[in-house]
Amino acid sequence: MLSPILETPRLILRPPSVDDLEPWRAMMGDAEANRFLGGPKPRPVAWRSLATHCGAWTLQGFGNFSIIEKASGLWVGRAGPWQPEGWPGREIGWSLARASWGKGYATEAARACLDWTFDRLGWRKVVRIIDPANTASIAVATRLGSTRIGPGSLPAPFEPDGVDVYGQSLARRT
Repeated sequence: MLSPILETPRLILRPPSVDDLEPWRAMMGDAEANRFLGGPKPRPVAWRSLATHCGAWTLQGFGNFSIIEKASGLWVGRAGPWQPEGWPGREIGWSLARASWGKGYATEAARACLDWTFDRLGWRKVVRIIDPANTASIAVATRLGSTRIGPGSLPAPFEPDGVDVYGQSLARRT
């Protein structure tokens, strides 16, 4: 399978690679950037996370994209389809390095991923799994056309984490 490359006016989205390890590690090590994702992680955990996201492309033919800012060439985060075993549904999620917050990149990247999953993967609906206190991600999900379905649960080892599930169908594409 050829690796897809998505482009938006300001971003390039491509499958992650080992070259992304340092900015990926920095984002995962940032306590504020990971406040709703289980807190900061050490380098070995960041490496395993990157390997997991790379492996999803091989196992499922889709996964999170690395988000690259066109103007600078900098890695700014990750976004894309995600459905690990036991997950509450086919998700399109995102996580951005703190220096890239407030620029609309999460919405821009997630919208491109949403279009790609509906058009290329044939998905008809997606979910977003969001910590109820994560108002920034809730705002992005709402801008994209998602509505809150209700509380949800995650598979081990995340099952104690309280999450809300937001849903969106192809018909509510914005």
